[in-house]
Amino acid sequence: MSLTVAVGAAPRQNWLEKLGAGHIILAVALVLYPLVASDFFLTQIGGYSLIFGMLALSLMMLAGYGGMVSLAQITVAGIAAYAIAILGENNSNVLGLGWPWWIAAPFAILAAAVASALIGWISVRTEGIYTIMITLAIATATFYFAQQNYAIFNGHSGYAGIRAPVFWGVNWRDPKAFYYLCLGSAVLSYAGILYGARSTFGMTVQAIRDNPRRMRALGYHVTAHKVFAWFLAGIIAGVAGVLLVWFNGRVSPGTIGVDAAIDVLIIAVIGGLRHPMGPFLGALVVVLMQTFAIDLVGAERFNALIGLVFLVIVFISPDGILGLWGRIRPQLAQESLRSGP
Repeated sequence: MSLTVAVGAAPRQNWLEKLGAGHIILAVALVLYPLVASDFFLTQIGGYSLIFGMLALSLMMLAGYGGMVSLAQITVAGIAAYAIAILGENNSNVLGLGWPWWIAAPFAILAAAVASALIGWISVRTEGIYTIMITLAIATATFYFAQQNYAIFNGHSGYAGIRAPVFWGVNWRDPKAFYYLCLGSAVLSYAGILYGARSTFGMTVQAIRDNPRRMRALGYHVTAHKVFAWFLAGIIAGVAGVLLVWFNGRVSPGTIGVDAAIDVLIIAVIGGLRHPMGPFLGALVVVLMQTFAIDLVGAERFNALIGLVFLVIVFISPDGILGLWGRIRPQLAQESLRSGP
């Protein structure tokens, strides 16, 4: 009589185990946040952090997974914002085609994604500092073009009087509704990045980041994969741009200025470029500083404060706040083991 020993695979995890306790606790806290927060904290802190977190997330996708640092993500978002103003309604008496939001918003996001792919097609032929300089040049050129063009971008004034849609009987610019709209968009973007990083395409992009010459020798179209990564990042930045123009009710060249492009990079680096959660942490830190610290140090010294915080975090942890937590967590675990029986 022979005994058959079944070498079984590890038991399959249910969706709660795959999410993990940290994600579940964070999700519950974010959903319940409007119950304890005022309208100011819902929009100026919560909504604004989620919007800029998505912008930094699109940069994190390119830089962290693809090795392509872009300073043009705010430009991509601005294209979506201008598209909403031009295709929808505005109070500037310039263009304003009056399209319904459910047509204008998808078209604006698609325009942003196509523009991002075009920027990627131009910049992927370079690496490192040259990619940064090309995307910075594109962002700067777009800023000055928007400032000097009155037929399409309405020049320095831009567009005002842009309203968020009203559907399902809800005005989506109301604080709670807008917060949940931003939260839903951020969750979908975050989940999409997590899933994409583990997909065949995501693993291929990461392999191209590590060794493009070998991947090209294996038969992969390196340029096509990089450009498509830019297209996907453009979708996330486009969604953020639509939410941003609904939040502010206006868009102007200042929205897509060079200082805003650098802010997105600072947010991504402060939070960390190795995990999709990093951009949202960085956005929360920067938004809180912009909201409260400016009253303590003044507007003239605020940029110096941001730069100082940026330098401290980079020197302590090159991987940002998440990298710092990754170094502290093992030590906390060892301390808990030592304090046990």
